Amino acid sequence: QVQLVESGGGLAQAGTSLRLSCAASGRTFSKTNSAVAWFRQAPGKERAFVASIYLGGNSTDYADSVKGRFTISRDNAKNTVYLQMHNMKPEDTAVYYCAADHYWVVFNTRRPSFWGQGTQVTVFS
Repeated sequence: QVQLVESGGGLAQAGTSLRLSCAASGRTFSKTNSAVAWFRQAPGKERAFVASIYLGGNSTDYADSVKGRFTISRDNAKNTVYLQMHNMKPEDTAVYYCAADHYWVVFNTRRPSFWGQGTQVTVFS
C-alpha cells in the first residue's frame, strides 16, 4: 500500500508564497506510468483539482484558477512532489491534498485512488 504525506501548510499573507510537499512511501509508484496531483477543498465547497504532474516526464496540468501562480514539480529520487504557490490569495484557503494513480487516471479522469490526509493552508489579507 502506498502512503502519501503532505506537509508545508500554514498561514500565509496574501501576495506571499508557500511550498507544499507530498512524500510517498510504502509501495511507491512506477515512475514511467504514474502521476501525482494536488487537490484542495475549501470550507463548504467540493474538492477541486489544482495541478498534476507525470512522474515519467514533463507533462503537467493546472486548474485555470492557479495558472501562472502555482507550479508543480517532482523529485523522483526523493519520491516527493511539490506545489509552489506564489502570489497567494484568500480564495486559496483550503485543505490541500495530494493524490496518485496511473497517469491516465490522473490526467484524464482526475479521480486518483490514493490520497494523503491533507494539509491546511490559510491565506489572510
